[in-house]
Amino acid sequence: MRAHHIMTKDVITVTPDTKIEDAANLMLQDHIGLPVVDDQAQLVGIVSESDFLRRSEIGTGRKRAAWLQFLLGPGKAAADFVRERGRRVADVMTQQPITVDEETPLEDLVGLMEKNGIKRLPVMRDKKLVGIVTRSNLLQAVASVAREIPDPTADDEHIRERITRAVNATDWRPVGFEVTVRNGVVHLHGIITTDMARQATIVAAENAAGVKKVHDHLCFVDTYSGFYVESPEDMKAAN
Repeated sequence: MRAHHIMTKDVITVTPDTKIEDAANLMLQDHIGLPVVDDQAQLVGIVSESDFLRRSEIGTGRKRAAWLQFLLGPGKAAADFVRERGRRVADVMTQQPITVDEETPLEDLVGLMEKNGIKRLPVMRDKKLVGIVTRSNLLQAVASVAREIPDPTADDEHIRERITRAVNATDWRPVGFEVTVRNGVVHLHGIITTDMARQATIVAAENAAGVKKVHDHLCFVDTYSGFYVESPEDMKAAN
């Protein structure tokens, strides 16, 4: 999937001269960040929830010690004053926002969001705003994949082969790993040395097409003491 497959196309925008209260009401109504465009419809910024965190109206303006204020200089104090008390979107917006094009892969979208700590990415075509991708769009993509047409080759033997191949290709694969499958129900056997390896193995099995349920029979062994513990599922069944 790429940006154009999941982006919101009908983007609500504001201008640099839009009043702060109007922008805030739009964001409350639609639960979105707002791209900011100028008179030529060029993207000049973006305004989001984080831009309203430090505001004089709610008493959250920055309070710095005198010595720190001295080190930062009058320029920083003036910039803070504008962001905290400005009345127009231009006063609080993030300028030169990070953007993507329509062909940007989802993997790159997620990477940009994680690296820069942002929740939305404007999508551009020839310097024109054509959409926006948010974390909600990514969530919708996950949900849509779950509704895809089942794999017709997902019989028990194919399921077993796919799980075995996927797990054996990792660094955390269980020792003596074995998989049995009957009518789409998977049973995992082997020895693990970390609980995270258990979780990863189960996730690998759940991701195989055609899997209806996964049973965990992976045994934990402490590499130092040799202490041996059956899987939580097997321990519960024994009681």
